[in-house]
Amino acid sequence: MPRHNAITDVPGIQVGQVSDLDALTGCTVVLCRAGAVCGVDVRGGGPGTRETDLLDPVNLVQQVHAVLLSGGSAFGLDAAGGVMRYLEEQGIGYDIGIARVPIVPAAILLDLALGSSTVRPDADMGYHAAAVAGSGPVGEGNVGAGTGATSGKFLGMANAMKTGLGTVSLELGGGVIVGALAAVNPGGNVIDPRTGEIIAGTRASTSPAGATDGGIGTPGYFVDIVELMKQVTTQGLRRPLPRSNTVLGVVATNARLDKAGATKVAQMAHDGLARTVYPAHTQRDGDTIFALSTGDITADTSIVGAFAADAMAGAILRAARLAESAGGLPGYATLTKGS
Repeated sequence: MPRHNAITDVPGIQVGQVSDLDALTGCTVVLCRAGAVCGVDVRGGGPGTRETDLLDPVNLVQQVHAVLLSGGSAFGLDAAGGVMRYLEEQGIGYDIGIARVPIVPAAILLDLALGSSTVRPDADMGYHAAAVAGSGPVGEGNVGAGTGATSGKFLGMANAMKTGLGTVSLELGGGVIVGALAAVNPGGNVIDPRTGEIIAGTRASTSPAGATDGGIGTPGYFVDIVELMKQVTTQGLRRPLPRSNTVLGVVATNARLDKAGATKVAQMAHDGLARTVYPAHTQRDGDTIFALSTGDITADTSIVGAFAADAMAGAILRAARLAESAGGLPGYATLTKGS
């Protein structure tokens, strides 16, 4: 089987994306035409989601047909209607006797502060993303739900950096594959847990206490978010925490999981988010991860979940490293080009 180092290496998974590079927004659709068992774990205190209650293991429907990740804040949930329309045209959906109803859980991130705040993913964009979905290589960086994604907003958008969308896949042995895809839009820093290096984050024009040289040609200095948060609480600084924060993810595997198992894998995948993003899961985040099971290979749920965390961490780092400068914000890929 061709290896793309992408979530599409998992059999039964396709990805389609639409990007508006002028308005700096877009959406990403993970299609599973034959259906997939799905779980979800929402850790952020400010999520924007659709159909997540349906994924509770105690509830009736056992499979979904796509997962949508979208920019546009709550407006972007409209794109799920277009994905449903496309799937219905293909005869795909939950059979209720009089019709087939496509099941499309969705989650959004807030990218309205970059580009245009009045242009958001809609049903037509969702339809097109589903229509172009394929099982080959997946675009990364400033694409799909990551088109308008940013990180490091603790000193405002002017001090942020561009991030985007990333994906990886891992082989566990025995034919089991785990893939992950992430749209990365945190308020804080993206950090490589192996080295402690900040890949993308909050910058300052001078060197405040606890800051580190941005390196890689990054304008200014990376700010130590821990020290900044201490100042907010102990010195009474009138600096509200950023609101437009969210990391959205999908992990997929060809291991056999029921809804409870898929939910556990989604929970464990959040460990990869917490390793690479600080802070994560705050009251102002919408951090949400879905887990899909498309196959029938027997595997231990905890092992799948452990690799899902590794895959999610890898996808988040790629989303930061492959982001190009856009909207007046520097991106790691642009800064390191030619170096």
